Amino acid sequence: MQNILVVIDMQNDFVDGALGTKEAEEITENVIKRVEKAEKAGEKLIFTRDTHKEDYLSTQEGKNLPIVHCVKDTKGWEIIDSLKKYTDGRLIIDKPTFGSDELAAILKEENGRNEIEKITLIGLCTDICVISNALLIKAFLPEVKIVVESDCCAGVSPETHDNALKAMKVCQIEVV
Repeated sequence: MQNILVVIDMQNDFVDGALGTKEAEEITENVIKRVEKAEKAGEKLIFTRDTHKEDYLSTQEGKNLPIVHCVKDTKGWEIIDSLKKYTDGRLIIDKPTFGSDELAAILKEENGRNEIEKITLIGLCTDICVISNALLIKAFLPEVKIVVESDCCAGVSPETHDNALKAMKVCQIEVV
């Protein structure tokens, strides 16, 4: 049985860049401590990166959120400096949209090889990418315990962060 920690989109543009928030900056230390804890405990670490192309503004997301962010190979796209050392040799999934079916499929395959006891999600943004990935993973692995650590997540606003946590609880995702 193994435990997996998925670090969602802890990228410069979401912390202190184009879409950065005070709340994202405030959880950074908690995220670092949680990643360190996972590393010491032997949890498998997986990172995701929101990844867009230069044509972002012409996409559906870009039309709904017309703020260029996380364009591949830019500083804003990179995982924050304080977490980079933990990404060496670890899986990083570049995802072009909120949820990653690739991540869910990889976790499902991993569960077939080494039964997963628990998958924990932390990162940004609670109300967009964290909830999307938590629900996808739950759909792919309904019998695996899915946990979201609320003090290691931040939403677009405190209100939408709380709404997302409530929605995940209803979908049998444990929020701690």
